[in-house]
Amino acid sequence: MIRFAVIADPHVHDCAWAPSGSGLHQAVRSLAETGKSTRVFNESIPAFKAALDVAVEAGARLVLLVGDLTDDGQRPNIAAALAIIADYRARYGLRVLATPGNHDFFALFGRPQSKTFLADGGEGVVVDSRTCPEAATLGTGEGLGLLSGLGFTPDPTDLYWESPFGVDPDWDARTYPVSSPGGKAACRMIDASYLVEPVAGLWVLSLDVNVCVPRDGWSDPANPEQFYDPSKVGWDAVLRHRAHLLPWLADVTRRAQTQGKELVAFSHYPPLDVLGGSTGTEIPVFGKTGLAARMPRPAIAEALARAGLSLHFSGHLHVNDTARYQSAAGAFFNIAVPSPVGYGAAIKIVDLDAGAIHIRTMPLREAEGYDGAFALYRREAAAQGKLPPPIAMAQDHGQFLDHHLRSLVQHRYLAHEWPQDMAAFVASSSMADLIDLLGIDVERAADFPLVSFVEDWYRLRKAGRLALADISAERFALYRELCSRPRPAGLEGIAAGMAVVVELLAIYMNRLPNGDFNILPSREVAALS
Repeated sequence: MIRFAVIADPHVHDCAWAPSGSGLHQAVRSLAETGKSTRVFNESIPAFKAALDVAVEAGARLVLLVGDLTDDGQRPNIAAALAIIADYRARYGLRVLATPGNHDFFALFGRPQSKTFLADGGEGVVVDSRTCPEAATLGTGEGLGLLSGLGFTPDPTDLYWESPFGVDPDWDARTYPVSSPGGKAACRMIDASYLVEPVAGLWVLSLDVNVCVPRDGWSDPANPEQFYDPSKVGWDAVLRHRAHLLPWLADVTRRAQTQGKELVAFSHYPPLDVLGGSTGTEIPVFGKTGLAARMPRPAIAEALARAGLSLHFSGHLHVNDTARYQSAAGAFFNIAVPSPVGYGAAIKIVDLDAGAIHIRTMPLREAEGYDGAFALYRREAAAQGKLPPPIAMAQDHGQFLDHHLRSLVQHRYLAHEWPQDMAAFVASSSMADLIDLLGIDVERAADFPLVSFVEDWYRLRKAGRLALADISAERFALYRELCSRPRPAGLEGIAAGMAVVVELLAIYMNRLPNGDFNILPSREVAALS
């Protein structure tokens, strides 16, 4: 049996960093900015250490890190993350293999950043990389140079290592030409993909899907505005701009089978829909929201199936999900791994055993030091004339992230992603009002505000089975009944939109197992709990 852990999107931010020229002796991000983001910042190092602790306690000595190791690819954050990884390797023999994420570096020479940090009194101080150079995101070459020890170049303990271009690890030997969409501009970029055999019998394939593409009219390699943001394209850019990657993948899968190797692939971006295949149902009502806009095209799944891929782990979207693709070309699974700094924080523990794949999802509700910024959050509120925020009184990391999700629902999702009439209905209605609006015959339980239902909807959307820790059994039973009952035909307006919300809820509640489960040699999925 071979055991390893998978961690996605730790987004390490070093609060102990003192930004130059700012007058600050620490780099604690403001709670105001945290409340607008889909991830939390100052809790990232406690959460990352908690994730590594769970891996060690589970007996894993290998970790696949599925991109976005750092918050935004700044040199101090990279140094902090690498120091933590080096410490765990020295103490426990824990090896970390990484793949690039869109927050780890950008284009050829990076890009500027502007963040708000908190002074000792809670006042916000804007730190801009134009006056604080270490606050900028590094470029690809510089970033990879620092991260090279995470599998991007061979380790003395490796049994085998190669890249799509051969066995030469030099970065100059691993570049390829990439053209703008209209073919009017071109430059050479690094493909940081690699294949490594860290332990006998296991091949780990890190696929660099973080593809930066120049815009037409590109002329200044140092201008980040002249490159497309890879976070919005993912695998689609591979099909268009990295023609060498899929043939190499097909060759690797063929050799792994011939040589009897267990092959596991991972990249930052999902090749399959990680919302239970629900995106097509969502878009007609909600449009292309932040998650829906990043879902891959079906052609990507078919291309990977044709290449022989069978098991892939992804991150990027901070979602807990299991997805399967089946066609005449073959079948493969994508396991979407949640982030330690987003709702539903967890890691995956994977056992490969005689053709079966055993996967456990280990929640990260406890993280020592998660409350390290709470005093400053309270001072920040006081400086703004506000009461102490409830989030700064959370009893553990899991509760803190749940508070954060509830804030996002009210101030980001309902405000910016829901149709205005539906959002207004949610804000002013109860669960009983929704049942009446849809004309569904459901046994009434204790009523509650409809916004609480929407919070549960997002919990299940993002975290799958992990959300049950924050949803009462009574409410979950009500949702099951609500989803199972027929709805009248011909609904219009708000009723039609809310009917789609219930349809999506049913998909989230009935997706493939995403807690503890087995993928059998027959490629069936069997839930363990």
